[in-house]
Amino acid sequence: MADAYRIKDQHSAYFITLTVIDWVDVFTRKEYKDILIESLKYCITNKGLYVYEFVIMSNHLHAIVSSDKLLLSDIIRDFKKFTAKQIIDAIINTNESRKEWLLKKFAFAGARNSNNKTYQFWQQDYHAVELSYEKMWRQRTDYIHNNPVRAGIVEHAEDYLYSSARFYYNKKCLIELAPK
Repeated sequence: MADAYRIKDQHSAYFITLTVIDWVDVFTRKEYKDILIESLKYCITNKGLYVYEFVIMSNHLHAIVSSDKLLLSDIIRDFKKFTAKQIIDAIINTNESRKEWLLKKFAFAGARNSNNKTYQFWQQDYHAVELSYEKMWRQRTDYIHNNPVRAGIVEHAEDYLYSSARFYYNKKCLIELAPK
C-alpha cells in the first residue's frame, strides 16, 4: 500500500474504499450486502467504529469512518477478514449460480498472495484518505451518496437502500450513523 494512503492518525476520520478482487460484482446479491451491514453494526457496537457515511456498490464499499477505541487499521483488517470468510462461506453454502466461477477467481487471487490460505476476496489495500478539512469531507460525502446515481441504479441517492444518503431524507438507514 502506498504510504500516502496509510492510516497515520488512528483516531481521525478517513474515507476508505474496500474493493473485491478484480472488481468482481459480488454485491448484486442482498445476502452478501447484508453480511457487510451486520459486520459494520458489530464493529460499531463492539469495536468503537464510527461510520459517518457509506455506500455498498456491486463490487466495493465506500465509507467515512473513524474510531476512538481500537486502532482503525485493526478494525478494518478484522472487518475485511471476517466479511471475506462469511461471504465465501455463503457462496459455498447457497445456490449461488456463479459459485464455481467466483471460487476459482478468489482461489486464483489467493494463490498469488502469501498472506492467504485459500481464497482472497478483498484487494489488499483500502485507499485511506484522511479527511482533514470540511471541504474534503463534503466532497467525499457527495461522492459516496451519488455513486448509485452515477451507476444508474437509482435516480435519487436517497432511494438506494445500502447508502447513508437515506438518513438525510428521513428514510430508514440500515446502520446507525455517528454524529459528525
